[in-house]
Amino acid sequence: MPNSPSSPVVVIAPDSFKGSLSAEEVARAIANGILRARADATVRICPMADGGEGTLDAMLTSGGERRRLTVRGAAGAVREAITGILADGSAIIETAEIVGITDPVGMGVPVETRSTRGMGEAIRALLDAGVRRFYVALGGSSTNDGGAGMLVGLGAKLFDSQDNELEPTPEHLARVARVDVSQLDARLADTQFVGMSDVDNPLNGEHGATAIFGPQKGVKPEQVASLDAALARFADVLEPALARTMRNQPGAGAAGGLGFALHMLGARFEPGAETVARQIGLDAALDGADWLITGEGRSDVQTLHGKAPFIACRHAQAAGVPATLLSGGVDPAALPRLSEYFSGCFSPAPGPITLEIAIREAARLLADEAEQLTRLKYGAR
Repeated sequence: MPNSPSSPVVVIAPDSFKGSLSAEEVARAIANGILRARADATVRICPMADGGEGTLDAMLTSGGERRRLTVRGAAGAVREAITGILADGSAIIETAEIVGITDPVGMGVPVETRSTRGMGEAIRALLDAGVRRFYVALGGSSTNDGGAGMLVGLGAKLFDSQDNELEPTPEHLARVARVDVSQLDARLADTQFVGMSDVDNPLNGEHGATAIFGPQKGVKPEQVASLDAALARFADVLEPALARTMRNQPGAGAAGGLGFALHMLGARFEPGAETVARQIGLDAALDGADWLITGEGRSDVQTLHGKAPFIACRHAQAAGVPATLLSGGVDPAALPRLSEYFSGCFSPAPGPITLEIAIREAARLLADEAEQLTRLKYGAR
């Protein structure tokens, strides 16, 4: 017999289904299904993210406002980008929003010509607005410049051995002989940065930014060695200029080395999903709950490496709340590992369907599956 409390309390804490629904839309679809089966249920919606696309939206669910800025994208073209000011006055910047891999303009130029300059421009604009604490979500970047562009956007300058100023793009970093940091924005000394990423890769080497993440940005196999060497050269010059050695710090390789530049500015790094969980008050939402539902577009063994559903599950376990995974797709080969943590792993697909239909009908399919799971767990009322 299903357990049928007088009034079920369910926390819904999914990530987005990329290309289909935002995390909040996923959560509301699941809530609709639960309430169809149990109209007396209390649902607590806690949209999650892990430092990639959708992090800004998730962080703002607990209060704050969107701020539209004009900055340069990865290709140098001027664009508008959305940032956020949280209720406590901190800012949230999504790397994917400014130099994202989903931006066709940025991805339309070779990776060696892309820059994170727009990230520095965004930070500077928010400094002008009085912000002194930044959360930087590092997922989904299209760049591989070691954060050189961001630092130039904040006032640094790069020079070659002939004292010619260089653009902060990968194709020029191998020729950097000097980094002038004397004009870095003075307000940075009083500014705190939190890098949000579940990546612990160093800047260089076989586990570094270029070798591991470069191919998804368009780095060709024959370019890996030279672009990695260019990042190493940039680090050789920047580290003494700022009197810090950070290239091997965990997370330095995140976002094409943008993590390295943040480390050089004194950033503290946190797993993105943990930062979101704290910001949205996930632990408070779990207090008194008897079920958590989480999910993402597709779950596999990588889910267990700091992805939002896994972090939500761990918080639920700590609160003594069983967690169910409801994702757009679940890798069958990953079920034994996933089942070590989740009380059940489900997909809303009712049978063989095309990806187009799955994306278009995601909200309906999620609601239907959530309704059936609720009936199984609590019975209907």
